[in-house]
Amino acid sequence: MGLDDRDWYREALREREKQRRIDETRSKFSAFTDKHLRAKKTSPAITGFIPMLVIWCAVMGVLYVLMTHYLKQAQVIANGNLIINRSQNGHFYTPGKINDVDVKFLVDTGASLVSVSEKFAQKARIVRGVPTTFQTANGEQPGRVVGNVGVSIGPITVNNVKVGVGLRMRDEDEALLGQSFLSKFDVTIGKDQMTLHPR
Repeated sequence: MGLDDRDWYREALREREKQRRIDETRSKFSAFTDKHLRAKKTSPAITGFIPMLVIWCAVMGVLYVLMTHYLKQAQVIANGNLIINRSQNGHFYTPGKINDVDVKFLVDTGASLVSVSEKFAQKARIVRGVPTTFQTANGEQPGRVVGNVGVSIGPITVNNVKVGVGLRMRDEDEALLGQSFLSKFDVTIGKDQMTLHPR
């Protein structure tokens, strides 16, 4: 075997080793690319599902708020009757105003007065009044009674309503709508609605 033959043989071995390394690198790269492509194929489905779920939850939340807030508002029908829809918990709620300040009323036919918290009274400029003691389900509670207060539900406003101030409410923007307002109406309670007909 001559010198030229040995050089050729070594060159062939180097070339074979070089080709083996190239093939090895290609197979590693090919495996990585397959994994990467598979991950890319599945991730849009996974990441697409979560935003879609969030969007649907947001849409359903907005619809719920619209239904409970706007559809449950008191409505005045053509004959002048005021209709208040029963809520899911069985009570009658309606937005309104006291001295032009927004409030959420809980209709309480057993309450003598429209009643508010002291904080709300300050906000609505309900001042002074006659000191009194209220008989509540939680016992006696000191407060005051103020006359000549304007109470509105929808387009209907009743002036010179007596309001009890000092009751504890869950939220300062809530109030009881009692007989000092309701007595101005004939009240009829049906299965899902309360109707107030002006006298």
